[in-house]
Amino acid sequence: MSNTRPDSATPCSIPALLARNAAIWGALPAWREKEFGIWQSRTWAETEAETRAIALGLLALGLDRGDRVAIIGRNRPALYWSMVAAQMCGAVPVPLYQDAVAEEMAYVLDHSGARFVICGDQEQVDKVIEVQETVHHIDQILYLDKRGMRKYDHSRMNALADVMSEGRAAHHRLTPELEARIAELGYDSTCVMLYTSGTTGRPKGVVLSNRNIIETSKNSAEFDRLDHGDEVVAYLPMAWVGDFIFSVGQAMWTGFTVNCPENARTMMTDLREIGPTYFFAPPRVFEEQLTNVMIRMEDAGRFKKRLFDHFMALARRIGPAILDGKPVVAIDRLRYTLGSLLVYGPLKNTLGFSRIRVGYTAGEAIGPEIFDFYRSLGINLKQLYGQTEASVFITQQPDGEVRSDTVGVPSPGVEVKIAEGGEVLYRSPGVFVEYYKNPESTASTKDAMGWVATGDAGFFEEGSGHLRIIDRAKDVGKMADGRLFAPKFVENRLKFYPDILEAVVFGAGREFCTAFINIDLAAVGNWAERNNISYASYQELSQHPQVIETIAGHVRAVNRAVAADPMLSGCQIHRFLILHKELDADDGELTRTRKVRRNIIAEKFADLIAALYEGRDSIYTETEVTYEDGRKGAIRATLVIRDAEVVPLDGQRMAAE
Repeated sequence: MSNTRPDSATPCSIPALLARNAAIWGALPAWREKEFGIWQSRTWAETEAETRAIALGLLALGLDRGDRVAIIGRNRPALYWSMVAAQMCGAVPVPLYQDAVAEEMAYVLDHSGARFVICGDQEQVDKVIEVQETVHHIDQILYLDKRGMRKYDHSRMNALADVMSEGRAAHHRLTPELEARIAELGYDSTCVMLYTSGTTGRPKGVVLSNRNIIETSKNSAEFDRLDHGDEVVAYLPMAWVGDFIFSVGQAMWTGFTVNCPENARTMMTDLREIGPTYFFAPPRVFEEQLTNVMIRMEDAGRFKKRLFDHFMALARRIGPAILDGKPVVAIDRLRYTLGSLLVYGPLKNTLGFSRIRVGYTAGEAIGPEIFDFYRSLGINLKQLYGQTEASVFITQQPDGEVRSDTVGVPSPGVEVKIAEGGEVLYRSPGVFVEYYKNPESTASTKDAMGWVATGDAGFFEEGSGHLRIIDRAKDVGKMADGRLFAPKFVENRLKFYPDILEAVVFGAGREFCTAFINIDLAAVGNWAERNNISYASYQELSQHPQVIETIAGHVRAVNRAVAADPMLSGCQIHRFLILHKELDADDGELTRTRKVRRNIIAEKFADLIAALYEGRDSIYTETEVTYEDGRKGAIRATLVIRDAEVVPLDGQRMAAE
C-alpha cells in the first residue's frame, strides 16, 4: 500500500502525519503535561523522536504486524504516543476506559486478543494481572509510572521508559524494519479499535481506518478553521472516540497543541492556566460547571448576587444575538459590555473559557437552558451529533446558525437521510470498517451502500435544513393512548436544575409518565449546610421533606414546558421518586461514558417502577452496590413517592396549582 492518498501527496496514516508535522512545525509545542504542578512541553520534533523510541522498543519486545496493543490510563502524552507507535509497528492500538473494573477489562482484552498492554500506573497493572487469570494471551505488560512497581515479577513486565531506552539502543538494528512497516501503512490500514459504551449489551469493537480518522479530522477542522495555533485540553477517557479525534486525529492533521491536566482534581485549575481555544465536553461537564457556579452565587453576598442576576437576565436576552453578529440596540450592547467587565468576563475566566473560539458538546442532548446559559456569556458553544461508528462527526452547527433544539447540518462529506420509521441514517468517509469479530452486527448496522443506521429518531426541519434528534429510536414509543413518548427530552430539561444530577423517565405503553431522580449531592448538600440541615448520608438527604418539595417544584416547571410542545405534551411526569443512591457505572446502571442503561435500571428497580404505577406513597427497597475497592454491599431505604402537578392537554392548569 502507498503511504500517500491516491489523489495527492498528503500523508495517509497517523505516523506519516506525525513525520510531516515534525518537519514543518518541529519547534512548535505539540504536547504539554502537568506533573507535580509544573507544565512540561514537547515539540513536534521531540514528539516524533519519543514515539519512534517507543515503536523501536516494541519491536525489540517482539510486537508483530496485526497485534493488538491495549492502552489503559489517564491522559498522558506517552500513552497517546504509544498508540501512534503501535500503528508504526503495524499493530492496532486499543484504548480502554481506565475506570473500568477488572471484569469489564477482561472482556475487552479477551475479545480484542491483546498481546501487549501499556498501563499508566500500578492500579491499572494490578487489574491486568487479575485479568490474566482468565485471559492468557497477554505476553507483555508495560507501565508508565514506576511508583510501587519495584517488587513485581518483571519477567514479562517492563517500564515504558526502559523499553524506550532499549529501542534507542537498538536504533541502527531495528530502524530498517520500522521504516518498512511504516511504509506499508495505507489509507485503509487500521488506525485504532475503539469499543462502544455498551448501552444495551456487550461493547463492540469498532474498527476505524486511517481513511476514517484523517478524512473526518480534515473535514471537521476545515469546518471550524482549526490550525496549528489552537490549544485543546485532553481530559476525557482515551477510550472514547471523541478524545481520539480531538487529541490524535485533529491534532495530527492541524498541528495544534494538546494539553494533559495533572489529574481530575486539578482539571479546573489546569483549564484556567491553559485557556484552550478549542474545547469539547459532554453535557455532564457543562452541567457540573453550571451547578458549581450556582452554588457559589448562593453563597455570595446580597449585592453580588443581585448584580449577577441582573446581568445574567440581560445576557440571556441579547447575549446569543451578539455572539451571532445579529443587530442589538446600542443601549443594550453598552449594558452587555458593562456586564462583560463586571460579570461575564470574570465568570469565563473562572471557568477557563476566556479564550475559547470554538466549543462543542455531544454524547447526548444537552438541556436547552444549560446550552443557552453558556452562549449568553459569549462562549461559542455549539452542538454536534456523532457516533463512534462515524469517527464522531455526523452533523455540526455552523457559526451563526446555532440553536439549542437542533444538532446542525450534515458535516462536510457526510450524507444524512431519514428512514421511513424516522431513524436517522448516514454515510461518510468516516464510516467504520467493521465491528471486530461481529459480522452479523456489522451487516445489521451498515448496508451494502455504506448507509449506517444510527438507532436515533429524528427529522430535518423544513427551511433551515437542520437535524433535530428526538431520542434513541428504541426509546421513542407511544403512550397507552397513542401520544408520543420521548424520555430524553424530559430528562434533559430536568437536569438543567443544579439540584438534579440524573433523571430516568418511564412511560412507554403506560397511561402516564413517571420518573426516577438523582439529586446532586454537591448542590443539595450546599443548600443543607446553608440552612443548618444535618444529614448523615446521601440516602437521608435525598428523602428530606424540603428536598422532595424542591424537586417537586422543578418537576412542576418542567411539566409546564413540556406541555407547551404539542408533539411531546403527553410526556409530562405524573409521579416521581428520588433514588436513595446515585446511578453508577460500577453498578452497571450507567455506561463508562455516563449514559443511562435503561433496560438494566428498569430490571434492577422493577419494584420501584411498580410502586410508582400502583399509586403507593412509599416503598421499602434494598439495592446491591459496588464499593470502590470492589466489595459488594447493600443499601436499604424507604423511598417517598410523590404526585406531580401536570398541565391538562387543553392548556388549563390543574386546580391544585
